[in-house]
Amino acid sequence: MGFIFSKSMSENMKNQQEFMLMNARLQLERQLMMQNEMRERQMALQIAWSREFLKYFRTFFGIAAISLTAGAIRRKKPAFLFPIIPLSFIFTYQYDLGYGTLLQRMKGEAENILETEKSKLQLPRGVITFENLEKARRKQSKFFIDK
Repeated sequence: MGFIFSKSMSENMKNQQEFMLMNARLQLERQLMMQNEMRERQMALQIAWSREFLKYFRTFFGIAAISLTAGAIRRKKPAFLFPIIPLSFIFTYQYDLGYGTLLQRMKGEAENILETEKSKLQLPRGVITFENLEKARRKQSKFFIDK
């Protein structure tokens, strides 16, 4: 009788462990999907911000370029054209970010860094561990009682 009961308990325990493992995997998958969804939304927001900024900057750049060109022609001083150069770099960058391939190039460079320059990504003192966190928490905690 005891053998049957212990066999049934063992089988229930195994089923419970399998259920817990499956539940943990499902929870991890959901967390990963949520993180990816948040990352995609943040990237979309960044692109949208860049496009909106570009609308205003395009107007400013156009007015500034026309005004500076007219001033340079009217006063016969080409120095009035110099501010157009840095403004054109800003305009080009924002256009490339909003409508061009800047994000794809940045992604490719990030993948290259992850593959070939792993040492530059290491944290000082290495990866944070649970033991290190506990040690720091105990050091700061006034309520911790060491047993």
